Amino acid sequence: MAADKQNEAKVSPVDENKENLPDGGLGLEILQIIKESQQQHGLRHGDYQRYRYLLLVLMEAERAWSYAMQLKQEANTEPRKRFHLLARLRKAAKHSEKLEKLCESPRVDAKTKLEAQAYTAYLSGMVEFELQEWKRAMEAFNKCKTIYEKLASAFTEELAVLYRQRVDEISPNIRYCAYNIGDQNAINDLMQMRLTGGGGGMMAEKLEALITQARTKQAATMSEVEWRGRTVPVKIDKARVFLLGLADNEAAIAQAANEETKEHLYETLLAECRDTIQAVREELKSEAKQRERSSDTDSGKVSNLQFLHSYLTYIKLCTLVKRNESMAQTLHAKLKETQSDENKRGPRPQDLIRLYDIILQSLAELSTLQGLEDDHTFQKEVSLKMLVYKAYRCFFIAQSYVLVKKWSEALVLYERVLKYAKEVQSKAKSLNNRLKDLPDIQELIAEVNAEKYSLQAAAILGENTDETAEVPSQQLVKDNMPLCDRLEAFRLDPSLVGKQPNLVQFPPDFQPIPCKPLFFDLALNHVTFPPLDEKVEQKGKGGLTGYIKGIFGFGS
Repeated sequence: MAADKQNEAKVSPVDENKENLPDGGLGLEILQIIKESQQQHGLRHGDYQRYRYLLLVLMEAERAWSYAMQLKQEANTEPRKRFHLLARLRKAAKHSEKLEKLCESPRVDAKTKLEAQAYTAYLSGMVEFELQEWKRAMEAFNKCKTIYEKLASAFTEELAVLYRQRVDEISPNIRYCAYNIGDQNAINDLMQMRLTGGGGGMMAEKLEALITQARTKQAATMSEVEWRGRTVPVKIDKARVFLLGLADNEAAIAQAANEETKEHLYETLLAECRDTIQAVREELKSEAKQRERSSDTDSGKVSNLQFLHSYLTYIKLCTLVKRNESMAQTLHAKLKETQSDENKRGPRPQDLIRLYDIILQSLAELSTLQGLEDDHTFQKEVSLKMLVYKAYRCFFIAQSYVLVKKWSEALVLYERVLKYAKEVQSKAKSLNNRLKDLPDIQELIAEVNAEKYSLQAAAILGENTDETAEVPSQQLVKDNMPLCDRLEAFRLDPSLVGKQPNLVQFPPDFQPIPCKPLFFDLALNHVTFPPLDEKVEQKGKGGLTGYIKGIFGFGS
């Protein structure tokens, strides 16, 4: 009878969690795991004792620890499971202590002994942490951290990475214990860890609760907020806590180590903002009821509470815009990688079009916020932002047409992108300092020009000859003008890739050239020459004698 009860006790955890099993059942490659474990843990050299004791105890500890982590997840909705969680953690710690004692054998090397000590310290710290015994938990975690840091400095880089990861995992726990002991400086370290994406796992919820608690204490000193030239009192505690943490959340996003962390921080900020807006909305309902009772008809001016609601909505919409823009930039970079590597699958232009649609929708909501209808500067800023994102949306629509080889439609859309860009440049002069966070429109112009040239080349090369007949008539060549005479105008001419392309006119036409000028001596008729009679007479008198003298030089 006792044996039956014992068997029932052993299988009860499995029966208790049958509803959590996947539909297909759990799978385990038993023989493969056995063979790999035997070869890796002693049986290759006939060391059955190592395989029998050390690995078995380690797996027992891991089994109890993993069950405790499962119960911790379920304890969020079922608090009673917390007691079972503590029991499993204690069991894991006991197995780790047994492992440490076994490793004291002289047959065990020094590295394994140190790892066993660190593993025991880690699980002991986890138990004390859950029991909120902060001092003992910090001592255990510090011991674990010290051992892993020493091991990381003594072995290869591959092993050192694992040790450093464990050190990073327990560092938030150590700072949290220090804070609860009384170290007020630890809160700054914890907030910095949260900003950089640390403190995952067990610490995530505790960090959020601790930061909220710290902000709540500071919220008592905050009484008002200034926005768009108007000072508004903040009487709702939830709004105070949110506004105090806004700068920290924005700093967290700016310092995020990777896109995954940044996305998580954006979602956290948006969730807090929605909760705050809901709290203000409830107060607005109460305010509206009070106005109805008091018959207050002064509805011309927006109340302070309504203006605060507009401010929080502005924060939410701007955060949505920044989040979607960040996602769009990431997808755009991946899209370029996909274009350079045809074998690599990645995002499509349609994915980015959807993101920019959401951005434009958020900006449209911004322009309708109560209390800002007459703020012309604000409306100009929103209008200019919409032009920028319209340009980017139009660009990716053009890219989607390029993928299906619709050259003419893509060219028209690229021209529209340039039109939007020029309009932004002309309107942005007076608002330059307030629009620094917008995407660089000059970079978009350069990319559009490059895409246009590539598109024109692709169209000329006839990559889509089947669709040439569908091209609008204004894009087709209607005369026999050769290519050399129309280099400045793009036209689709299928004959250019044929056997007789009309590149130049041959033979070329005759062209008139200037002739060599004819010179006429018009001044001769007006010149009076000196008389030559004497010289003519002397030549006549000399006769033959003078001629002979002239030949021999006698007359000179």
